[in-house]
Amino acid sequence: MVDLSESREKIDAIDRQIVKLFEERMTIAGDVAEYKIKSGKPVLDRTREAEKLDTLEGLAHNGFNKDAIRELYEQIMSISRKYQYTLMNRIMEESSSIAGFSQVGSIDFTPNHSVFYFGVKGSHTQMAMQEIFGYEVEGHHKRSFRGVMEAIRDGFADYGVLPIENSTTGGVTANYDNILEYQNAIVGEHVMEINQCLIGLPGSHLDEIRAVYSHPQGLMQCQGFFEKFPGMSPVEYENTASAAKKIKNDGDPSQAAIASARAAEIYGLTILSPNIQTVQDNYTRFIIIGPDKIYSPKADKISLCIELPHVSGSLYRILSHFIFNDINMTLIESRPIPGQKWEYRFFVDIEGNLEDPAVRNALRGIQEESAYLRVLGNYVSR
Repeated sequence: MVDLSESREKIDAIDRQIVKLFEERMTIAGDVAEYKIKSGKPVLDRTREAEKLDTLEGLAHNGFNKDAIRELYEQIMSISRKYQYTLMNRIMEESSSIAGFSQVGSIDFTPNHSVFYFGVKGSHTQMAMQEIFGYEVEGHHKRSFRGVMEAIRDGFADYGVLPIENSTTGGVTANYDNILEYQNAIVGEHVMEINQCLIGLPGSHLDEIRAVYSHPQGLMQCQGFFEKFPGMSPVEYENTASAAKKIKNDGDPSQAAIASARAAEIYGLTILSPNIQTVQDNYTRFIIIGPDKIYSPKADKISLCIELPHVSGSLYRILSHFIFNDINMTLIESRPIPGQKWEYRFFVDIEGNLEDPAVRNALRGIQEESAYLRVLGNYVSR
Protein backbone atom coordinates (compact mmCIF):
# COMPACT_ATOMS: atom_id res chain seq x y z
CA MET A 1 0.00 0.00 0.00
CA VAL A 2 1.20 3.53 -0.81
CA ASP A 3 2.39 5.55 2.17
CA LEU A 4 0.16 8.66 2.24
CA SER A 5 2.62 10.74 4.25
CA GLU A 6 5.44 9.94 1.84
CA SER A 7 3.26 10.84 -1.16
CA ARG A 8 2.29 14.13 0.43
CA GLU A 9 5.93 14.98 1.10
CA LYS A 10 6.73 14.33 -2.55
CA ILE A 11 3.83 16.57 -3.66
CA ASP A 12 5.00 19.32 -1.28
CA ALA A 13 8.49 19.15 -2.74
CA ILE A 14 7.16 19.32 -6.30
CA ASP A 15 4.89 22.25 -5.38
CA ARG A 16 7.86 24.18 -3.99
CA GLN A 17 9.63 23.67 -7.30
CA ILE A 18 6.54 24.79 -9.21
CA VAL A 19 6.26 27.99 -7.13
CA LYS A 20 9.96 28.75 -7.66
CA LEU A 21 9.64 28.23 -11.42
CA PHE A 22 6.40 30.25 -11.52
CA GLU A 23 8.09 33.23 -9.89
CA GLU A 24 10.98 32.96 -12.34
CA ARG A 25 8.48 32.92 -15.17
CA MET A 26 6.74 36.04 -13.84
CA THR A 27 10.07 37.87 -13.61
CA ILE A 28 10.66 37.16 -17.28
CA ALA A 29 7.06 38.25 -18.02
CA GLY A 30 8.02 41.61 -16.52
CA ASP A 31 10.94 41.85 -18.96
CA VAL A 32 8.51 41.04 -21.78
CA ALA A 33 6.18 43.82 -20.60
CA GLU A 34 9.02 46.34 -20.63
CA TYR A 35 9.93 45.33 -24.18
CA LYS A 36 6.30 45.60 -25.34
CA ILE A 37 5.99 49.07 -23.82
CA LYS A 38 9.10 50.30 -25.66
CA SER A 39 8.15 48.65 -28.94
CA GLY A 40 4.43 49.46 -28.77
CA LYS A 41 3.41 45.82 -29.08
CA PRO A 42 0.13 44.62 -27.51
CA VAL A 43 0.27 42.34 -24.49
CA LEU A 44 -2.00 39.73 -26.02
CA ASP A 45 -0.60 37.79 -28.98
CA ARG A 46 -3.32 35.27 -29.77
CA THR A 47 -1.31 33.44 -32.43
CA ARG A 48 1.69 33.00 -30.13
CA GLU A 49 -0.49 31.77 -27.26
CA ALA A 50 -2.37 29.28 -29.45
CA GLU A 51 0.89 27.83 -30.78
CA LYS A 52 2.34 27.64 -27.27
CA LEU A 53 -0.73 25.85 -25.90
CA ASP A 54 -0.63 23.29 -28.72
CA THR A 55 3.06 22.62 -28.04
CA LEU A 56 2.63 22.23 -24.28
CA GLU A 57 -0.41 20.00 -24.72
CA GLY A 58 1.64 17.77 -26.98
CA LEU A 59 4.17 17.17 -24.19
CA ALA A 60 1.59 15.39 -22.03
CA HIS A 61 1.21 11.60 -22.24
CA ASN A 62 -2.53 10.94 -21.98
CA GLY A 63 -5.81 12.57 -22.85
CA PHE A 64 -6.64 13.76 -19.35
CA ASN A 65 -3.25 15.36 -18.86
CA LYS A 66 -3.37 17.00 -22.28
CA ASP A 67 -6.63 18.77 -21.39
CA ALA A 68 -5.32 19.61 -17.92
CA ILE A 69 -2.06 21.09 -19.25
CA ARG A 70 -3.97 23.28 -21.71
CA GLU A 71 -6.29 24.53 -18.97
CA LEU A 72 -3.39 25.10 -16.56
CA TYR A 73 -1.37 27.12 -19.05
CA GLU A 74 -4.36 29.12 -20.17
CA GLN A 75 -4.58 30.27 -16.54
CA ILE A 76 -0.84 30.91 -16.27
CA MET A 77 -0.85 32.95 -19.47
CA SER A 78 -3.88 34.90 -18.29
CA ILE A 79 -2.13 35.70 -14.99
CA SER A 80 1.01 36.69 -16.88
CA ARG A 81 -0.97 39.12 -19.04
CA LYS A 82 -2.61 40.69 -16.00
CA TYR A 83 0.82 41.15 -14.42
CA GLN A 84 2.07 42.82 -17.59
CA TYR A 85 -0.95 45.17 -17.66
CA THR A 86 -0.16 46.13 -14.06
CA LEU A 87 3.44 46.95 -14.93
CA MET A 88 2.38 48.91 -18.00
CA ASN A 89 0.03 51.05 -15.92
CA ARG A 90 2.76 51.77 -13.38
CA ILE A 91 5.34 52.65 -16.00
CA MET A 92 3.08 54.63 -18.30
CA GLU A 93 1.08 56.27 -15.49
CA GLU A 94 -1.94 56.13 -17.74
CA SER A 95 -4.88 58.32 -16.75
CA SER A 96 -8.55 57.59 -17.39
CA SER A 97 -8.15 58.78 -21.00
CA ILE A 98 -8.57 55.10 -21.85
CA ALA A 99 -12.26 55.81 -21.46
CA GLY A 100 -12.37 59.26 -23.05
CA PHE A 101 -13.72 60.72 -19.80
CA SER A 102 -12.55 63.83 -17.92
CA GLN A 103 -12.73 64.42 -14.19
CA VAL A 104 -14.54 67.55 -12.97
CA GLY A 105 -14.79 68.99 -9.47
CA SER A 106 -18.45 68.01 -9.00
CA ILE A 107 -21.66 67.29 -10.90
CA ASP A 108 -24.68 69.05 -9.43
CA PHE A 109 -28.33 68.57 -10.35
CA THR A 110 -30.32 71.73 -9.61
CA PRO A 111 -33.71 73.19 -10.68
CA ASN A 112 -31.82 75.61 -12.95
CA HIS A 113 -31.09 72.81 -15.40
CA SER A 114 -33.30 72.02 -18.37
CA VAL A 115 -34.19 68.32 -18.30
CA PHE A 116 -35.98 65.91 -20.63
CA TYR A 117 -37.76 62.85 -19.24
CA PHE A 118 -39.58 59.84 -20.66
CA GLY A 119 -43.38 59.84 -20.64
CA VAL A 120 -45.90 62.56 -19.93
CA LYS A 121 -46.90 64.40 -16.76
CA GLY A 122 -47.50 61.98 -13.93
CA SER A 123 -45.06 59.34 -15.16
CA HIS A 124 -42.72 57.68 -12.71
CA THR A 125 -39.81 59.13 -14.67
CA GLN A 126 -41.14 62.65 -14.18
CA MET A 127 -41.45 61.96 -10.46
CA ALA A 128 -37.86 60.69 -10.39
CA MET A 129 -36.70 63.79 -12.25
CA GLN A 130 -38.36 66.02 -9.65
CA GLU A 131 -36.77 64.08 -6.81
CA ILE A 132 -33.36 64.50 -8.46
CA PHE A 133 -33.49 68.12 -9.63
CA GLY A 134 -36.19 69.62 -7.39
CA TYR A 135 -39.84 70.30 -8.09
CA GLU A 136 -39.04 73.68 -9.69
CA VAL A 137 -37.04 72.08 -12.49
CA GLU A 138 -38.02 72.82 -16.07
CA GLY A 139 -39.05 69.39 -17.32
CA HIS A 140 -39.75 68.52 -20.95
CA HIS A 141 -41.32 65.20 -21.83
CA LYS A 142 -40.64 62.84 -24.71
CA ARG A 143 -42.87 59.93 -25.57
CA SER A 144 -39.99 57.57 -26.36
CA PHE A 145 -36.65 56.62 -24.84
CA ARG A 146 -34.87 57.53 -28.08
CA GLY A 147 -36.52 60.95 -28.04
CA VAL A 148 -34.82 61.76 -24.73
CA MET A 149 -31.47 60.52 -26.03
CA GLU A 150 -31.80 62.63 -29.18
CA ALA A 151 -32.80 65.75 -27.23
CA ILE A 152 -29.61 65.52 -25.18
CA ARG A 153 -27.45 64.72 -28.20
CA ASP A 154 -28.86 67.65 -30.16
CA GLY A 155 -28.27 70.15 -27.33
CA PHE A 156 -31.88 70.91 -26.40
CA ALA A 157 -31.38 70.17 -22.70
CA ASP A 158 -28.69 69.76 -20.08
CA TYR A 159 -29.75 66.31 -18.90
CA GLY A 160 -32.17 63.46 -19.52
CA VAL A 161 -33.75 60.96 -17.14
CA LEU A 162 -34.60 57.38 -18.17
CA PRO A 163 -35.50 54.14 -16.37
CA ILE A 164 -32.83 51.46 -16.68
CA GLU A 165 -33.58 48.65 -14.21
CA ASN A 166 -36.39 47.42 -11.99
CA SER A 167 -35.82 45.35 -8.87
CA THR A 168 -38.67 42.99 -9.82
CA THR A 169 -38.56 42.68 -13.61
CA GLY A 170 -34.91 43.42 -14.37
CA GLY A 171 -33.35 45.64 -17.00
CA VAL A 172 -35.22 48.01 -19.30
CA THR A 173 -33.47 46.41 -22.25
CA ALA A 174 -34.39 49.01 -24.88
CA ASN A 175 -32.43 51.64 -22.97
CA TYR A 176 -29.30 49.51 -22.89
CA ASP A 177 -29.42 49.45 -26.68
CA ASN A 178 -30.16 53.19 -26.84
CA ILE A 179 -27.23 54.08 -24.61
CA LEU A 180 -24.90 52.32 -27.00
CA GLU A 181 -26.37 53.98 -30.08
CA TYR A 182 -25.89 57.52 -28.80
CA GLN A 183 -22.72 59.16 -27.49
CA ASN A 184 -24.37 60.51 -24.34
CA ALA A 185 -22.82 59.55 -21.01
CA ILE A 186 -24.37 58.37 -17.76
CA VAL A 187 -23.56 61.00 -15.12
CA GLY A 188 -25.82 59.90 -12.27
CA GLU A 189 -28.47 57.49 -11.04
CA HIS A 190 -31.51 57.62 -8.78
CA VAL A 191 -33.44 54.79 -7.13
CA MET A 192 -37.15 55.32 -6.42
CA GLU A 193 -39.78 53.10 -4.85
CA ILE A 194 -42.57 52.29 -7.34
CA ASN A 195 -46.12 51.82 -6.11
CA GLN A 196 -48.36 50.81 -9.00
CA CYS A 197 -52.08 51.58 -8.81
CA LEU A 198 -55.04 50.45 -10.87
CA ILE A 199 -56.79 53.67 -11.82
CA GLY A 200 -60.03 54.27 -13.71
CA LEU A 201 -62.83 56.73 -14.32
CA PRO A 202 -64.65 58.13 -11.27
CA GLY A 203 -67.56 55.81 -10.47
CA SER A 204 -66.09 52.78 -12.22
CA HIS A 205 -65.68 49.49 -10.32
CA LEU A 206 -63.20 46.65 -10.33
CA ASP A 207 -65.72 44.08 -11.53
CA GLU A 208 -66.45 46.00 -14.74
CA ILE A 209 -62.83 46.53 -15.85
CA ARG A 210 -61.91 44.51 -18.93
CA ALA A 211 -58.85 46.20 -20.50
CA VAL A 212 -55.90 47.47 -18.46
CA TYR A 213 -53.36 49.70 -20.23
CA SER A 214 -49.79 50.37 -19.14
CA HIS A 215 -46.15 50.28 -20.15
CA PRO A 216 -44.86 46.67 -20.48
CA GLN A 217 -42.77 47.14 -17.33
CA GLY A 218 -45.84 48.23 -15.38
CA LEU A 219 -47.80 45.21 -16.59
CA MET A 220 -44.98 42.80 -15.72
CA GLN A 221 -44.64 44.26 -12.25
CA CYS A 222 -48.33 43.48 -11.61
CA GLN A 223 -48.65 39.94 -12.99
CA GLY A 224 -49.91 38.63 -9.66
CA PHE A 225 -52.80 41.11 -9.76
CA PHE A 226 -53.98 39.82 -13.15
CA GLU A 227 -53.96 36.28 -11.81
CA LYS A 228 -56.52 37.40 -9.22
CA PHE A 229 -58.68 39.09 -11.88
CA PRO A 230 -58.65 36.83 -14.96
CA GLY A 231 -61.38 38.91 -16.59
CA MET A 232 -58.94 41.80 -17.02
CA SER A 233 -56.72 41.80 -20.12
CA PRO A 234 -53.36 43.60 -19.96
CA VAL A 235 -52.71 45.86 -22.95
CA GLU A 236 -49.26 47.34 -23.62
CA TYR A 237 -49.13 51.12 -23.97
CA GLU A 238 -46.31 53.63 -24.47
CA ASN A 239 -45.97 54.54 -20.77
CA THR A 240 -47.93 54.48 -17.53
CA ALA A 241 -48.99 58.14 -17.46
CA SER A 242 -49.99 58.11 -21.14
CA ALA A 243 -52.18 55.13 -20.32
CA ALA A 244 -53.87 57.13 -17.58
CA LYS A 245 -54.40 59.99 -20.02
CA LYS A 246 -55.96 57.57 -22.51
CA ILE A 247 -58.46 56.33 -19.90
CA LYS A 248 -59.48 59.92 -19.20
CA ASN A 249 -59.85 60.78 -22.89
CA ASP A 250 -61.71 57.59 -23.89
CA GLY A 251 -64.26 57.86 -21.06
CA ASP A 252 -64.86 54.09 -21.12
CA PRO A 253 -65.62 52.67 -17.64
CA SER A 254 -64.47 49.20 -18.73
CA GLN A 255 -60.93 50.51 -19.20
CA ALA A 256 -58.30 51.15 -16.54
CA ALA A 257 -54.61 51.91 -16.36
CA ILE A 258 -51.70 50.86 -14.19
CA ALA A 259 -49.94 54.05 -13.19
CA SER A 260 -48.94 56.17 -10.20
CA ALA A 261 -51.26 57.82 -7.70
CA ARG A 262 -49.85 61.10 -9.00
CA ALA A 263 -51.09 60.27 -12.53
CA ALA A 264 -54.57 59.58 -11.15
CA GLU A 265 -54.55 63.00 -9.50
CA ILE A 266 -53.33 64.82 -12.61
CA TYR A 267 -55.90 63.25 -14.96
CA GLY A 268 -58.87 63.28 -12.59
CA LEU A 269 -59.10 59.50 -12.19
CA THR A 270 -59.91 57.25 -9.24
CA ILE A 271 -57.61 54.72 -7.62
CA LEU A 272 -59.51 51.44 -7.88
CA SER A 273 -56.80 49.39 -6.18
CA PRO A 274 -53.53 50.75 -4.70
CA ASN A 275 -50.13 49.07 -4.52
CA ILE A 276 -50.94 46.22 -6.89
CA GLN A 277 -47.31 45.37 -7.75
CA THR A 278 -46.59 41.69 -7.17
CA VAL A 279 -43.52 42.42 -5.04
CA GLN A 280 -44.23 45.17 -2.56
CA ASP A 281 -40.59 46.24 -2.26
CA ASN A 282 -40.57 47.43 -5.86
CA TYR A 283 -37.85 49.87 -6.94
CA THR A 284 -36.74 51.32 -10.25
CA ARG A 285 -33.27 52.65 -10.97
CA PHE A 286 -33.18 55.71 -13.22
CA ILE A 287 -30.12 57.01 -15.02
CA ILE A 288 -29.25 60.64 -15.61
CA ILE A 289 -27.61 61.19 -18.99
CA GLY A 290 -25.68 64.17 -20.27
CA PRO A 291 -23.81 65.20 -23.43
CA ASP A 292 -20.34 65.27 -21.85
CA LYS A 293 -18.14 62.38 -20.70
CA ILE A 294 -17.41 63.63 -17.21
CA TYR A 295 -17.19 62.20 -13.70
CA SER A 296 -16.46 63.53 -10.23
CA PRO A 297 -13.91 62.39 -7.62
CA LYS A 298 -16.85 60.97 -5.63
CA ALA A 299 -18.02 58.71 -8.48
CA ASP A 300 -18.05 55.11 -7.28
CA LYS A 301 -19.91 53.18 -9.97
CA ILE A 302 -18.92 52.49 -13.58
CA SER A 303 -21.15 51.23 -16.40
CA LEU A 304 -19.51 49.39 -19.29
CA CYS A 305 -20.44 47.76 -22.58
CA ILE A 306 -18.26 44.83 -23.61
CA GLU A 307 -18.36 42.71 -26.76
CA LEU A 308 -16.45 39.44 -26.71
CA PRO A 309 -14.44 37.49 -29.26
CA HIS A 310 -16.63 34.60 -30.42
CA VAL A 311 -14.41 31.91 -28.88
CA SER A 312 -14.77 29.48 -25.98
CA GLY A 313 -14.07 30.93 -22.53
CA SER A 314 -13.99 34.57 -23.62
CA LEU A 315 -16.54 35.73 -21.02
CA TYR A 316 -14.65 34.00 -18.24
CA ARG A 317 -11.37 35.60 -19.31
CA ILE A 318 -12.90 39.08 -19.45
CA LEU A 319 -14.59 38.77 -16.04
CA SER A 320 -11.35 37.47 -14.53
CA HIS A 321 -9.92 40.98 -14.85
CA PHE A 322 -12.42 42.13 -12.24
CA ILE A 323 -11.55 39.21 -9.96
CA PHE A 324 -7.79 39.74 -10.31
CA ASN A 325 -8.13 43.46 -9.48
CA ASP A 326 -10.58 42.86 -6.61
CA ILE A 327 -13.39 44.82 -8.30
CA ASN A 328 -16.98 44.07 -7.37
CA MET A 329 -19.41 43.60 -10.25
CA THR A 330 -22.99 44.63 -9.38
CA LEU A 331 -24.80 43.94 -12.68
CA ILE A 332 -24.39 42.02 -15.91
CA GLU A 333 -26.99 42.16 -18.69
CA SER A 334 -26.65 40.51 -22.09
CA ARG A 335 -28.13 41.82 -25.34
CA PRO A 336 -27.89 40.29 -28.84
CA ILE A 337 -25.61 42.10 -31.30
CA PRO A 338 -27.68 43.13 -34.35
CA GLY A 339 -26.63 41.32 -37.49
CA GLN A 340 -24.42 38.82 -35.66
CA LYS A 341 -26.42 35.67 -35.01
CA TRP A 342 -26.02 34.20 -31.51
CA GLU A 343 -23.41 36.76 -30.51
CA TYR A 344 -23.98 39.04 -27.53
CA ARG A 345 -22.73 42.20 -25.93
CA PHE A 346 -22.71 42.61 -22.17
CA PHE A 347 -23.65 45.62 -20.10
CA VAL A 348 -21.77 45.53 -16.83
CA ASP A 349 -21.77 47.71 -13.72
CA ILE A 350 -18.77 47.67 -11.41
CA GLU A 351 -17.80 49.55 -8.29
CA GLY A 352 -14.97 52.06 -8.60
CA ASN A 353 -13.67 55.33 -10.00
CA LEU A 354 -11.84 55.80 -13.29
CA GLU A 355 -8.87 57.17 -11.34
CA ASP A 356 -8.47 53.95 -9.33
CA PRO A 357 -5.32 52.03 -10.38
CA ALA A 358 -7.20 48.72 -10.11
CA VAL A 359 -9.96 49.98 -12.40
CA ARG A 360 -7.47 51.32 -14.94
CA ASN A 361 -5.63 48.02 -14.87
CA ALA A 362 -8.82 46.01 -15.43
CA LEU A 363 -9.96 48.30 -18.25
CA ARG A 364 -6.59 48.07 -19.97
CA GLY A 365 -6.78 44.29 -19.95
CA ILE A 366 -10.38 44.20 -21.11
CA GLN A 367 -9.70 46.73 -23.85
CA GLU A 368 -6.91 44.57 -25.27
CA GLU A 369 -8.73 41.25 -24.95
CA SER A 370 -12.31 42.15 -25.87
CA ALA A 371 -13.71 42.82 -29.31
CA TYR A 372 -15.15 46.14 -28.10
CA LEU A 373 -15.16 48.15 -24.88
CA ARG A 374 -16.99 51.37 -24.09
CA VAL A 375 -17.28 53.12 -20.77
CA LEU A 376 -20.85 54.42 -20.55
CA GLY A 377 -20.42 56.44 -17.37
CA ASN A 378 -18.77 56.85 -13.97
CA TYR A 379 -21.12 58.29 -11.38
CA VAL A 380 -22.19 58.31 -7.74
CA SER A 381 -24.29 55.27 -6.81
CA ARG A 382 -27.57 55.74 -4.96
